[in-house]
Amino acid sequence: METKKQIIPVAKGDGIGPEIMDASIHILLEAGARIEPKYIDIGEKVFLSGNTAGITEETWDILRTYKVFFKAPITTPQGGGFKSLNVTVRKMLGLYANVRPAVSYHPHVPIKHPLMNVVIIRENEEDLYAGIEHQQTPEVVQCLKLISRPGCERIVRYAFEYARAYGRKRVTCMTKDNIMKLTDGLFHKVFDEIAPEYPDIENEHWIIDIGTAKLADTPEAFDVVVMPNLYGDIASDMLGQIAGSVGLAPGANIGDEYAMFEAIHGSAPRHGGKNIANPSGLLLSGVMMLLYIDQPDVAERVHNAWLKTIEDHVWTYDLVRKGKAEGITNYTEANTTDFAKAIVARLGQKPEQLKAVSYSGVRAKIPKPKLTNVRNQVMTLDGVDVFIREYKLTPDELGKKFEKLAGPEFKLTMISNRGQKVYPEGFPETFTTDHWRCRFKTAEGGTAPTHENIRKLLNKIEQSGHEWIKLENLYLLEGKRAYSLGQGE
Repeated sequence: METKKQIIPVAKGDGIGPEIMDASIHILLEAGARIEPKYIDIGEKVFLSGNTAGITEETWDILRTYKVFFKAPITTPQGGGFKSLNVTVRKMLGLYANVRPAVSYHPHVPIKHPLMNVVIIRENEEDLYAGIEHQQTPEVVQCLKLISRPGCERIVRYAFEYARAYGRKRVTCMTKDNIMKLTDGLFHKVFDEIAPEYPDIENEHWIIDIGTAKLADTPEAFDVVVMPNLYGDIASDMLGQIAGSVGLAPGANIGDEYAMFEAIHGSAPRHGGKNIANPSGLLLSGVMMLLYIDQPDVAERVHNAWLKTIEDHVWTYDLVRKGKAEGITNYTEANTTDFAKAIVARLGQKPEQLKAVSYSGVRAKIPKPKLTNVRNQVMTLDGVDVFIREYKLTPDELGKKFEKLAGPEFKLTMISNRGQKVYPEGFPETFTTDHWRCRFKTAEGGTAPTHENIRKLLNKIEQSGHEWIKLENLYLLEGKRAYSLGQGE
């Protein structure tokens, strides 16, 4: 067996981070992990030194050299324009897959769903988490939801490959494509395209609202669930809490070349330095890391020792509190250090009631996904949506004015407000703001719209005394409409 140690960049983080990282590293090394921690500084200390990214160029070089990163929770200072370091690392290193298991340890961690064993595979780079926001008018702000075909293909294929690697039977996709027909619709479409390539794995789709309700009510009905970024973030935290505590929930961020392993909970600064925090989420993230770097023997040894410790009711304060609420009195309350010592004392043992894990033969490193090249598809200009600021005119007054401005190249086909059509044939009861979308299409008998004609239209709008704040070109993709209709259009 290869005995060379792999160098792993390790960040102790902020708040409870240093104590739970020290405990986790102690357990991994005592279990025989063939790793050499290389400690780095990121987070609050770096932010407050004047680095708004929270990470230095030297640290980036280290992460890019060693490719695997073990990270405790960090604190992002409030105010001052500091960006989330977690999001920055995920996007800079292409960590597109966020993997969060939620497992029942009932009855030793009392929960209402003793059979749950579900993994959320969350897209990690795009969606609303692109963080592109604008104040458009005094009344309206926007956040752009960006979904790409490559992003969908990578995460959906990863979900199926993960299911196959870990012997799971079903992959469920959850979106809201009954409303967001293009963005969430693309995610669902790609899922339906890829699923037949995995005939050994069942597949299904749920609308996210009822799907999340079902996850909360009957999590044991699900196996692997793949979601866009925001939905996956919410659902995985919800499942972590249902499973007993977010303090138990591990997480992995995986890309084609790099990987980062971290607990899903935050730095809990009010508990920092008290030596009471539960290191389980971070430790189990370390187990996922060991599988990723091809040390399944050590991963299995650590995981089973942890299960045996939980089964023996050696608990940190969060589990004690939960146990007391369920009337459990036979427990030993341990601080962070003593909890780690208890796990080390059980290395080589397996749980007797909880199901022991076996990682023999697990291929945890998922192959790089193949992507469909759609960049040569033909996009044809079909019109333009011009967004304007207006707070004096009614929808009918605005519509009649813009109908005159549109010609001869364009025809005003619709005005909407917050997505609802208000002209023509709008209802006076519809509430409106100062933010309007005016849709212009080719006039009857006219030629296809051009960018030059759109510029002329914008000049007319400006000369009429209106302020246009944004435009979105309307396209046909391979001859099919590639934009949404307004509600009521």
